[in-house]
Amino acid sequence: MSADLVIRLALANEAELVGRITADAYLHEGYVQPDGPYVAVLQDAISRAERAELWVADLDGAIVGTVTFCPPGSPFRQTATAAEGEFRALAVSAGARGHGVGRRLVEQCFERCRLFGLRQLVLLSQEQMAPAHRLYAAMGFVRDSALDWSPAPGVCLQGFRADVPSI
Repeated sequence: MSADLVIRLALANEAELVGRITADAYLHEGYVQPDGPYVAVLQDAISRAERAELWVADLDGAIVGTVTFCPPGSPFRQTATAAEGEFRALAVSAGARGHGVGRRLVEQCFERCRLFGLRQLVLLSQEQMAPAHRLYAAMGFVRDSALDWSPAPGVCLQGFRADVPSI
């Protein structure tokens, strides 16, 4: 990926675009159905920006990825304790996959944990998200079934955790 990849907070006027990128990434891989209720949640980047930290990967002025970091106190946290960071809605546009964008976004979450004094980072993921799981494993995440959660009937999310690397 180009050296011009910048990880930054999303601007207020980018929330709608970030929501589309997030939903499109999940739809493209078949992780959600077009008429499913979670599509609206993925598209609602405005709420994530207001109640968590909405980060984007900006490549030469184009947003190619996003992640929501949920610091302590964020209502978007699903499984993290007060001593842990959590992220969700990691998404990379189809054309930017395989170039380290997802890795850079997760690294930003580790950095946020360090700034908050948090020692671990947790996340939930669908079982079929194998490419994401390979990234997580390469970055030190391990499966933690104690974090598994079912937000709706028939939906089982798998928990992962990693120690925050020191600099």
